[in-house]
Amino acid sequence: MDLATALPFLMFAALLAMLMAGFPVAYTLGGTAIVFAMIAYFHPAVDFYINDFGFVPSRIFGIVQNFTLIAVPLFIFMGMMLEKSNLARELLESMEFIFRRVTGGLAVSVVVVGALLAASTGIVGATVVTMGVLSLPTMLARGYDKGLATGTIAASGTLGQIIPPSIVLVLLGDIMNVDVGNLFTGAIFPGVMLVLMYVVYLGVRIRRHPSLGPRARDAAENVPEGRSAAEYVARSLLPPALLILLVLGSILGGIASPTEAAACGATGAIVLTVVKRRLTLKVMKDVMRQTAFTTAMVFTILIGAQVFGVVFRGLRGDFVIESFVANMQVDPRFILLAIMALMFVLGFFLDFIEICFIVIPIMMPLLYGLEIGGMGLEAKSLWMAIMIAINLQTSFLTPPFGFALFYLKGVAPKEVTTADIYRGVVPFVGIQLIALAIVYFVPEIVLWLPRRIFGPAGLGESG
Repeated sequence: MDLATALPFLMFAALLAMLMAGFPVAYTLGGTAIVFAMIAYFHPAVDFYINDFGFVPSRIFGIVQNFTLIAVPLFIFMGMMLEKSNLARELLESMEFIFRRVTGGLAVSVVVVGALLAASTGIVGATVVTMGVLSLPTMLARGYDKGLATGTIAASGTLGQIIPPSIVLVLLGDIMNVDVGNLFTGAIFPGVMLVLMYVVYLGVRIRRHPSLGPRARDAAENVPEGRSAAEYVARSLLPPALLILLVLGSILGGIASPTEAAACGATGAIVLTVVKRRLTLKVMKDVMRQTAFTTAMVFTILIGAQVFGVVFRGLRGDFVIESFVANMQVDPRFILLAIMALMFVLGFFLDFIEICFIVIPIMMPLLYGLEIGGMGLEAKSLWMAIMIAINLQTSFLTPPFGFALFYLKGVAPKEVTTADIYRGVVPFVGIQLIALAIVYFVPEIVLWLPRRIFGPAGLGESG
């Protein structure tokens, strides 16, 4: 292998080594790209297909002016604002009342509330921390096994990765050139399927091993005096239901684009916080500061990834990879499985944003070239994007660098060890991989609803 062929692989290896060493992601992406661009530019044996770095400003302004990406700070703001509205506590109490006669009802309540918060906010860190503070001490006091309790909370918090509105779906839509409305619609059934799989697992596990969780209990005392049970549940469920209807309903109904729906959701979150009398100047400042910080992090990484991607293609890295795979002469589905396996392994060490901006742009030309099941390009891209989202969801749970594990450990009681959390999340990682396999073998789980709502033309197919 000559230097020109080896440079793209060396560039990718250097990037991973720098990230493992703990250097900031955005600057590692841009810095690695510039170093290898200089090597290629001044080395006579390498044909570098970029004459100068004049593309950088246009790329940066292209990102900042991208209408789709405006949804990112809006959804972040919505999630941060809802965190201040005490929505999670009220939801958890009402869900515990609803499932009071179910064995392991509190654990099931945590999953359902995690799903509702995912559909309302999409912020994994906020959901895990909130649910950890609210439910973990109660679960331990009720006799739940520490591993089962922590695993349930961490896994439920990650549902915001796949259940729309999800920031990762917005980013994937931009990176993979897939309509975000189609992504949100296609993710609904896989998200619901994952919730049901969690609930079934908890029910079966606790019934087979009663020591892991308590029996059904009468939680009628949770209803405040002067309210009926129906009124109590409705008061807790109505606000998030209205917000979900406002955001997802406007997208699925074709009333608003995802970015416009995100703006409606952010406004709705403010109104909800006002109604609950929790909106103060301090709350608004905190939410805006956290939103600005998170948005700046995402966009800085995105800019660095753009520079890395352009230099990688300037070294003809995409062509080298395509040629390498073509010479292997293997089934396209095996190639897809290999890419999914690579993303899963990288999830042990890298954040989902890093994987999105590093691996996917490099692999996209290869993925687009795969002929699978006679699907058109748009349908295939949508199906692959949802599989990638489910795959990336595991990166929050896989040790040693699963962020959901860090979030939960930070708020867990002292008697809960890191080993307890690691032990608890393993079955849920397995469930996520099973869900990924189901979507892999049955693409209609993703494609059926977008076809029903937007028609075949919405996926670039003939009627």
